[in-house]
Amino acid sequence: MQATAAAVTRAEFRDAMARLGAAVHIVTTDGPAGRAGFTASAVCSVSDEPPTLLVCLNRSASVYPTFQANGVLCVNVLAPDHQALSTLFGGKTPMDERFAAAQWHRLETGAPRLHDAVVSFDCRVQRHSAMGTHDVLFCEVVALSMGEAAQGLIYFDRRYHALGPAL
Repeated sequence: MQATAAAVTRAEFRDAMARLGAAVHIVTTDGPAGRAGFTASAVCSVSDEPPTLLVCLNRSASVYPTFQANGVLCVNVLAPDHQALSTLFGGKTPMDERFAAAQWHRLETGAPRLHDAVVSFDCRVQRHSAMGTHDVLFCEVVALSMGEAAQGLIYFDRRYHALGPAL
């Protein structure tokens, strides 16, 4: 392992982050500004009192104004069979086509909940903080839905991988 005194470049950082496995999610919103969704791996738990998640959203993303205006979101944790849906929500596909590719329901906030998600966290955005190119959204979980899936989908080394129970 080598350390360097030189500044870390964007490319070096992105290559290093490719070695950090992360769960794959589709984050959705709906409200006065409309319906939108995107694929995210930058999601994590902050606190269980109150139940709070952290979600990172690029301010240059086409969905950014919709999420900012609606103030609610649902973090849908994906299973291995959601890989194509993840790719669809991670691209430039029109919103109507993204949402037409799966079944959606609603919990408390009205943000779309993926029917067969591993788990869905329905949230109200409590605050956000700008950092670099992204906003860090602090989201209070107001409802959740546990799915039946026994496996998760992770992204590691720029590829999808199934994550399941130990044998």
